[in-house]
Amino acid sequence: MSRHIFLIDGQSFYASVEKAAHPEYRDKPVAVGDPARMNGIVLAACPVAKSRGVTTASRVGEAMARCPDLVVIRPRMGTYIQISLLITRIFESYTELVEPYSIDEQFLDVTDSLAYFGGSPKELAARIQQHVLQSTGVWSRVGIGPTKILAKMATDNYAKKTDEGVFELSYDKLESTLWTLPVHQMFMVASAMTRHFNRMGLSSIGDIARMDFGEFKRRMRREMGKQSDIQAGYYWQTARGIDPSPVEPGIRHQLKSVSHGKALRWNLYRELKDIEVVLLELVVEVCQRTRRNRFLGSVVSVAAAETDGVRSAWFSRQLTLPQPTSLTHEVAAAALKLFREHWHGLPVSRLSIALSQLTDDNVIQLTLFEDRARAYRKERMIDAIKERYGSTAIMRASSLLEAGVARERAEQIGGHYK
Repeated sequence: MSRHIFLIDGQSFYASVEKAAHPEYRDKPVAVGDPARMNGIVLAACPVAKSRGVTTASRVGEAMARCPDLVVIRPRMGTYIQISLLITRIFESYTELVEPYSIDEQFLDVTDSLAYFGGSPKELAARIQQHVLQSTGVWSRVGIGPTKILAKMATDNYAKKTDEGVFELSYDKLESTLWTLPVHQMFMVASAMTRHFNRMGLSSIGDIARMDFGEFKRRMRREMGKQSDIQAGYYWQTARGIDPSPVEPGIRHQLKSVSHGKALRWNLYRELKDIEVVLLELVVEVCQRTRRNRFLGSVVSVAAAETDGVRSAWFSRQLTLPQPTSLTHEVAAAALKLFREHWHGLPVSRLSIALSQLTDDNVIQLTLFEDRARAYRKERMIDAIKERYGSTAIMRASSLLEAGVARERAEQIGGHYK
């Protein structure tokens, strides 16, 4: 039986949420970014702003130069997450099969819902659009297809460009629609892969889809080597809309690692003592999240980007621990050792920590010279206090130093203010 799958995307999501919250900006160009940082980037721009040359990921200063009457609003990530969850609940009132893809995109399998709600897939899509718009002020675009990959490409290549915001991409339409598009518009094809395809003489999606798979695989091998067979299978199936993966409710994938990173103003982080303050703060966050998810980690990784404005360097190193852990002092000792050994001495512009090779924490390795069980009880008590009263309720004294960023991070989600 043919499936009916939607990929629903919130148009200029952050900017739409802000325009809904500020009716006075209804007809004005609005962008989401930090108005106090001209070198910061635009996270989202409404259609009015885009029509005046404002693009996502452009600098705030550049955007305001292009559009002098641009209204720049500081992001409120907590609000955007709440609205995204509300939209998920709306979708779940139409089908149990809702799979979040990003904060503003979600897959829905409405195959069994059509009989209940009646009408065609396009009519149900329009009904859901209006429900979301009336509830949140966010206009949605809906791609419809028999597979997730076709629903996604229907949204990106067609629904976003139509006034009604709905487009159905079925197998019988592929030759006259999807296959006519340039190859860079195929899902998961970026600039590097586009260059590979162009060198292979494949300029459109149809050039790949119409080719015998054996021939396509041979061309991929000549261009990229024998290791390209898996990629060849993926791109050939994508061009043909083949995707057997189901819409899976919620996020069920088990964590493979826990990590945190922080972009830094390099001119402030030249000395080891200042860098180590941030390193320890990141370890604290990684360990707390690892314990929250009931894991222990066996491998500590440290990565850093360095620059003095002229020279630059980068490293990423890892260390296997004697036993799995989520204790802050054990992870911190390994992270500090890695950083000290591999730091080139330049100011640091980005720092990240990861704990991987995760295992369940139902068994803890004891040692002769340390009461690790007591250490875990202490850490979990601190975690409980932070969960109840906020992450700044208990902090290490080093975080109160000028180099500390933990207090600033406590006011943010994903690097942006709540």
